[in-house]
Amino acid sequence: MRTSFAVVLQWLSGLCYSLAWFVLGLATLIAVVPVPGLERRRALARAGARTLFCLPGLSLTVRGLEQLPQTPCVVVANHASYLDGAVLQAALPPRFAFVIKHEAGRVPLVGLMLRRLGSEFVDRFNRSRVPQDARRVVRLAGAGQALVMFPEGTFVNRVGLGRFHAGAFVAAMRAEVPVVPVVIQGTRAVLPPSGGLPRPGPVAVTILPAVYPDGTGRHATHRLLLAARAVMLAQLGEPDLAPSGSERRR
Repeated sequence: MRTSFAVVLQWLSGLCYSLAWFVLGLATLIAVVPVPGLERRRALARAGARTLFCLPGLSLTVRGLEQLPQTPCVVVANHASYLDGAVLQAALPPRFAFVIKHEAGRVPLVGLMLRRLGSEFVDRFNRSRVPQDARRVVRLAGAGQALVMFPEGTFVNRVGLGRFHAGAFVAAMRAEVPVVPVVIQGTRAVLPPSGGLPRPGPVAVTILPAVYPDGTGRHATHRLLLAARAVMLAQLGEPDLAPSGSERRR
């Protein structure tokens, strides 16, 4: 009986979180879309994202904000849940543009808000677009835009850090800006990647010291990727899901 009651209670809690997040998301969308000025829209979106973690049972802790350079940089973060984007929106200053998979731009309303926030979309599956998308991201970084990217590209049900794509590191190398590794913890438990309703729990974001490009060319880019990945793995404390040397060098 107690087990059944606990399951029902967890289901009701998850339903309440889902409804609250939907209302907050819709309110944020209505507030953000018509507002002029990219910085204002990003500030409103940040406020909306932070409100998510004011709900009972949820918390967001951000450590290491002082590690963020005041100059342009590329933030790279691990990816374990659909919640990760909102977490970084809440945690980081509003000067960052998110580089997001192309499919997210097709989601009704969500895609509209992402575009109004200056997000950039990349197509992971259309190989003919990969060079074009990569050049666009490099131009953004070179023009002084601070970027946020998830180098794993997507997330899986397994616990651990997946293989990295090299795009974020190529952009940082060519723009001659530092990479800032960021570790997100707790989102997999709060909103499981396998689906289901959200659950209460703590979420933490740790901003690690910047890693600076050293040299030029493919090997230097790969060294930059490995250096950022190593400190992320150490902080994350989860298994390495990528066989040694398997990170994509394109």
